[in-house]
Amino acid sequence: MREQLSSASKVVVKVGSSSLTTPAGTIDVDRVDALVDVLATRRRAGTQIVLVSSGAIAAGLGPLGLASRPRDLATQQAAASVGQGVLVARYTSSFARYGLRVGQVLLTADDMMRRAHHANAQRTLDRLLDLDIVPIVNENDTVATDEIRFGDNDRLAALVTHLIRADALVLLSDVDALYDGPPSRAGSRRLAEIRGPEDLVGVELGRSGGRVGTGGMITKVQAAKIATGAGVPVVLTAAAHAAQALAGADVGTFFHPGGRHPGTRLLWLAHAATGRGRLHLDAGAVEAVVTRRKSLLPAGVTSVEGEFAAGDPVDLCGPRGRVLARGLVNFDAGEIPELLGRSTKELAVTLGPEYERELIHRDDIVILESTS
Repeated sequence: MREQLSSASKVVVKVGSSSLTTPAGTIDVDRVDALVDVLATRRRAGTQIVLVSSGAIAAGLGPLGLASRPRDLATQQAAASVGQGVLVARYTSSFARYGLRVGQVLLTADDMMRRAHHANAQRTLDRLLDLDIVPIVNENDTVATDEIRFGDNDRLAALVTHLIRADALVLLSDVDALYDGPPSRAGSRRLAEIRGPEDLVGVELGRSGGRVGTGGMITKVQAAKIATGAGVPVVLTAAAHAAQALAGADVGTFFHPGGRHPGTRLLWLAHAATGRGRLHLDAGAVEAVVTRRKSLLPAGVTSVEGEFAAGDPVDLCGPRGRVLARGLVNFDAGEIPELLGRSTKELAVTLGPEYERELIHRDDIVILESTS
């Protein structure tokens, strides 16, 4: 299965901050050039490459005189504003050695949640590839709020992989593979292949211990699950092994694809969206929506939480409060209390024909957890 990497015609490569910067928070020119050497060689061989690159905030630490990654969002955004220019300038210069041009694409989770934004991002990336440009993708930290952040570029990379219909995803880190325990601990074993969730049972997944990163092994495994669930193979390895990984060599950890490409809307609804509110369902509605995959009608909703507008994602909860599904709601939060427990026919008579419809259509619902 690893040979899929060597023959892939379109690949997303994600690289973390720790693989690009010095301990002082400045861009490591040699590391960037080494990565670009690998990617440019593969690009010139005919493979389309999209690079999802962290490092903007880290690159801004030095110029701003900050000793470590700031904790508050405003200072992170300021560092990203300064660092993103430094980062892209470095990539522009490095790829230019091979006669290749780059294009910057900054995304927020909201860009994946809103259908119009989502379609625009897809068109932009597709057109850049058509024009023989190497897209450099990053989260738009300068404008993202806590409520609409990806939080890490691993998940963003998995979603971009699906967005552009890539053949493979390569996650580059400062660790050479996934291990069954801390890599520094004696006896920890490299996991060469992951075929399904059963291979991860008992595996200790550490969080980021780096000074400039936000991810860690947890986010990388989560990203691998998103990509493989959409039918895309994933390799996780160190940036130093990028060339071998792209060539299909036995390095890092290979995650076997385990699903088919789902609808784009359902993928981002499940993995990029955050519920702006909650609808609590009675047992009958849970059975209809989760088990029989029906639309959600007002009669089955017992209460509503949060402030949201029509078209926003909301979480659907069972009688015990557990989130079972997520969907795009057709009404504002303020409209819903008057609709609860009433049939659509009754609502059409008392409020007008525009109310004779579902709260959430079944095509706009993704199941997150089974009731069984």
